[in-house]
Amino acid sequence: MEKLTFYALSAPEKLDRIGAYLSERLSRDVARHRYGYVCIAMEALDQLLMACHCQSINLFVESFLKMVRKLLEADKPNLQILGTNSFVKFANIEEDTASYHRSYDFFVSRFSEMCHSSYEDPDIRTKIRMAGINGLQGVVRKTVNDDLQSNIWDPQHMDKIVPSLLFNLQSGEEERGEKESPAELTERCFRELLGRAAYGNIKNAVTPVLMHLDNHSLWEGKTFAVRCFKIIMYSIQSQHSHLVIQQLLGHLDANSKNSATVRAGIVEVLLEAAAIASSGSVGPTVLEVFNTLLRQLRLSVDYELTGSYDASGNIGIKIIKTHEERQLQEAVIRTIGSFANTLPTYQRSEVMLFIMGKIPVPGVHPALTNVTTGFQTTNMLTALPNSFLEPLLSFSLMEDPEVRLLVLTILLSVIDRHDNTPKFSSISIISDISVLKLKVDKCSRQDNLFMKKHAQQLYRHIYLACKEQSSGPQHFETLYTLLALISMELANEEVVVDLIRLALALQELAQTNEESLSVYNRCAVHALSAAYLNLICQLTTVPTFCQHIHEVIEMRQKEVPFLLPEDVFIENPKLPASLEKLEGDVLFQQSKITEVLGGSGYNTDRLATPYIPQFTDEDRLSKRKSIGETISLQVEVESRNSPEKEEEITFETLKNAIGKYQSNTFPMFLMMKFSLSALPRPPPSPSGTISSGYGQTQSRSVPVYEMKFPDLCVY
Repeated sequence: MEKLTFYALSAPEKLDRIGAYLSERLSRDVARHRYGYVCIAMEALDQLLMACHCQSINLFVESFLKMVRKLLEADKPNLQILGTNSFVKFANIEEDTASYHRSYDFFVSRFSEMCHSSYEDPDIRTKIRMAGINGLQGVVRKTVNDDLQSNIWDPQHMDKIVPSLLFNLQSGEEERGEKESPAELTERCFRELLGRAAYGNIKNAVTPVLMHLDNHSLWEGKTFAVRCFKIIMYSIQSQHSHLVIQQLLGHLDANSKNSATVRAGIVEVLLEAAAIASSGSVGPTVLEVFNTLLRQLRLSVDYELTGSYDASGNIGIKIIKTHEERQLQEAVIRTIGSFANTLPTYQRSEVMLFIMGKIPVPGVHPALTNVTTGFQTTNMLTALPNSFLEPLLSFSLMEDPEVRLLVLTILLSVIDRHDNTPKFSSISIISDISVLKLKVDKCSRQDNLFMKKHAQQLYRHIYLACKEQSSGPQHFETLYTLLALISMELANEEVVVDLIRLALALQELAQTNEESLSVYNRCAVHALSAAYLNLICQLTTVPTFCQHIHEVIEMRQKEVPFLLPEDVFIENPKLPASLEKLEGDVLFQQSKITEVLGGSGYNTDRLATPYIPQFTDEDRLSKRKSIGETISLQVEVESRNSPEKEEEITFETLKNAIGKYQSNTFPMFLMMKFSLSALPRPPPSPSGTISSGYGQTQSRSVPVYEMKFPDLCVY
């Protein structure tokens, strides 16, 4: 062998003759079953191949591959394995010269066959399968970076390679032992294949995976499908993640009329893929992702209500299983939340708003779960831009109490930057708020700007929320938390004054009862006002202010305990049959508060002016039964400048919003089929505005019959 190698190296032009001779000998020995000589000839070919890197190696390689092919075509497993081992050694050699006419099609087909070997002896079967996997890995290595070869990423090759790997990945799941199993080797090979995939090849690599999972009904079990896509997501280059997500979304749409268990399996895989993917996973088509998931949610509810996959109502062969559709809906909701968490900062509020605009939410809905996590932002102007805040607040005026509660919880999650929300989970009179260990920061310049711009909107919606007949204990508790958070997160001296005025206006609302509120609601508003004044007086640390508030609370405890939270926000509150007009020491006095705070430098003119909310035409238009009636949000996500500091926003509240979709009534789904333009704002009155109290103006409204509505809004 040494002499032969030396001769080949010193006379490289003879290499092709040497290869041809060895090839001829090997063919003859295979035919005569002289396997000892076959091994010697193959070993000689291997060693010459490893040693020689000259210009004339190409012709020698042709002889070599001809021999490998001969061995792979043999019936004997040992010859197949011998041929594969030689091919793998060859695959690891970097050739100096390119080959224009070499084809690996046969090897892809043969190695794929070996991967599916059903040989009787299990040990030999395992060896053949592992040889097939190694062979495919060799083909990929040899061709993936060679532009002259037929493209290994073409569907004709991928449709053989990928299913062969998945077959072994699946069948070897239980066979893990001390030695490397076919499944472990397959996973290594599959990861290498995916890691080499360029942008344009991802689709061809992933499509056979989807087909394999379809053909073998592997979505329903979820486990194997999730494992496959975990391998894919961790192996591909991170900037290509969104291509996999898009393919999964397309596959979900293609399976719209398949069973709920199949759809749920695809959604579960999407959930895992979103969790693994980098922040850019959703890619450029952000709204397409949410559109697809919301469409699937809507379809599932449709199927559940009609009992059929056929829109015409003809009951098909497939029977709809309600519990399976419900499981699918829960999976979609979890996935939407997971995707929302991967979004870059500048897109989050737009997407949240987009989704809220897509959900019809009237009717009876499951109770909302507590929101434990929320926005964490350094700048309220970026967390609550006008484009997000205005529609959000307009939703807070709907008739459905659960929608109003949802909006309040979203506001809490945005405003609370120091996790103070849990400390206000119930309304009560706290004699010493230091036990709460509240975290209070000085109001920043951006927060001051935010309040200058939006404070009146927030106050107005808190006031209007207290006027709602359908508000319950949860609403008042959430409003109390909202008032408390504004006081700690966004309050300067002017804001504190306005919040005190608002609390006194709420007392007046419950006292005069112009809105004909129930006794419970009037007592609840009184209790909310008392609890908040008790908190704010301690935050201002003005002793005489605290003294007045505490005196009124003590008087109420003796004479009218049903005006305090401890007697109102309980399971069976003991309330009077009717509530007479109250007087004297059980009411908080605006004049007294103005006097004591004026002595500490607060603006007495503003304090003495009763708070009167500024009503707008928007408020009147927003009094609708559903979000679908109020506004259609066709949000185009634009690349806006990201804020200087990153925000961490989770979407528990968003998931709740979508959860409300599940128990809906069928007519509401019809609204999803139309895209109404946003309701018009009435033109301003020629005579401008009218004054309405201290520093406040009120637009004159235009009669409804003069407003111009889009055609779709009128019938």
